[in-house]
Amino acid sequence: MKNKSIRFWDSIKPREIQSTIMAAFSLISVFIMLVMGIIMYNRFLSIIREENVQNTQKLIEQTGKSLEDYLVSMRQISDALYYNTIKESEFSRDVQDIQVKMNLLYEANKDKLRSIALYNNKGALMMAEPVANQKENVDITGQEWFEQAMNKTENMHFSTPHIQNLFDDGTQHYYWVISLSRAVEITDSGVVQTGVLLVDMDFSGISWMMKQINTSNNGQYYYLCDSSGEIIYHPRQIQISEGLYKENTDVNGKYENGVYDEYFAGNSRKVVVDTISYTGWKLVGVIPYDSFTKGMLNMQYFVALLILLTFMMLMAVNRIVSVRISSPIMKLNDSVKEYEAGEKPEIYIGGSLEIRHLGYSIQKSYERIDTLMKEIVVEQNERRKSELDALQSQINPHFLYNALDSIIWMIEGERNEEASFMISQLAKLFRISLSKGRTVIPVRDELQHARSYMNIQKIRYKNTFSVDFQVDPDIEDCCTVKLILQPILENAINYGVSSMDDCGEIIVTGKRENGNIILAVEDNGLGMSGEEAALVLTDGSRVHKKGSGVGLVNVNNRIKILFGKEYGLTIESEPDEGTKVSICIPEIPYTEENRKILEQGHILRGEETTGERS
Repeated sequence: MKNKSIRFWDSIKPREIQSTIMAAFSLISVFIMLVMGIIMYNRFLSIIREENVQNTQKLIEQTGKSLEDYLVSMRQISDALYYNTIKESEFSRDVQDIQVKMNLLYEANKDKLRSIALYNNKGALMMAEPVANQKENVDITGQEWFEQAMNKTENMHFSTPHIQNLFDDGTQHYYWVISLSRAVEITDSGVVQTGVLLVDMDFSGISWMMKQINTSNNGQYYYLCDSSGEIIYHPRQIQISEGLYKENTDVNGKYENGVYDEYFAGNSRKVVVDTISYTGWKLVGVIPYDSFTKGMLNMQYFVALLILLTFMMLMAVNRIVSVRISSPIMKLNDSVKEYEAGEKPEIYIGGSLEIRHLGYSIQKSYERIDTLMKEIVVEQNERRKSELDALQSQINPHFLYNALDSIIWMIEGERNEEASFMISQLAKLFRISLSKGRTVIPVRDELQHARSYMNIQKIRYKNTFSVDFQVDPDIEDCCTVKLILQPILENAINYGVSSMDDCGEIIVTGKRENGNIILAVEDNGLGMSGEEAALVLTDGSRVHKKGSGVGLVNVNNRIKILFGKEYGLTIESEPDEGTKVSICIPEIPYTEENRKILEQGHILRGEETTGERS
């Protein structure tokens, strides 16, 4: 049997081992090259996509600015005619002067205008430029632009494109216009009445701007619609009107400014939206996803060539590496032969001297790593306990000084009952503060500490604010870090209700929520802006002008150190409305075993706790 084994190992040639290693390396190299090629191609595609979207955004912003300038000029024409002429004139007396000024304004802007008209509140034409005959049987009061102007007299109203159907200039031409209408005050024979000033803009100016940007041949296009999805301009407007093409205007018209991904009519695409001021119109750029791959043929060739060259280089490297690897493997073959002869039983740990040394090194390394990991765990636990103790010890003595001063003042004023009550509350407060050196206490004790603190503060502030504790009794037998409510209550007094006259209110709530305990302190005081609220927990370097000095950053850090980074404080605040600070901690029953586990630096989850929940 032993001779057969020797013959088997003798039959293995170095070339066979080398070829096997080279084949394996080649397969790995091919796989790596394919993965790298796909990643590189996707990366280039992503860069092109981002550049395309950015270019589209810039083009839309520039076009939107041009459209806004065009519409602003129309608005300025309407303002000039109304405020400088119509509003300041007596119609029955100055009709000729109004007509002249309207004519001058029209002549100065006739390249943009189709007509200017003034109607009274009954839809009767009072004057128009250019002078033309109004068509018969035209229901002015039923026109959309007239109704909008009369219903919302304080606004200007831009219509969607429509054929101008009011005047007959004798040319039998039909003009597409956008109507700008507004309610105006007309003084006629001393009587002020409401009328409607209509400025019909030539739609060809807007159409020209849109055609200028719709020159791409890769499927990308731009269109204009209002916020309700009504199309103002679309390069395929005729196909849409005939039902041959669909556009997602109902959704796109409601988008805010930005870039969106959507799937419409069986195609994925990016949509870039910009809002035109004064009108609420949406300038929309549509980029189909397949447009990104057009023009990528040269890039595909480049990536393929790069992969081929890299593969050839790796094949040469694989040849060299396989030869170097096959040498120690053949040494392993020799060691196996020696093992079969009974000479070196040490083969079980690696065979050849080189591999055996590597095995010993790895074994020793793992043993050393295991020892170091245990040391690191102990060191980290000690560090967490030290950090928690350091944070816990940041107690400002000013509260004690102020409380003792108040007691002395009460005794000197012979207010013995109040002094006795304050001393008893102070004793309870410090009994819980000390807690026999413990960091973790029941929620019940933390609430008692908060009540004692607030009883002292109410006496100091002469009951200028009220305090209400609304806590679910079921959570009182759960674990918490001690002294987390007092700094929050102190901030609520100093920064919230201390400056209010007998109307300050502080509410402390506690409840279970999704396996957690939520303790909250809410006041109806001065509040703060969202920016200030965001800095409270992130800017630990801010100087506390008053308060405990421990601050909410301290409380937040203590909770995270003990229970984990997913727990801590959240702040909600509105100026002149008040502030709400919420504490989120896991729901862990208070048992001696759980307390010791937490204080030893181990983070517990709800399913890992011991003891029955209350």
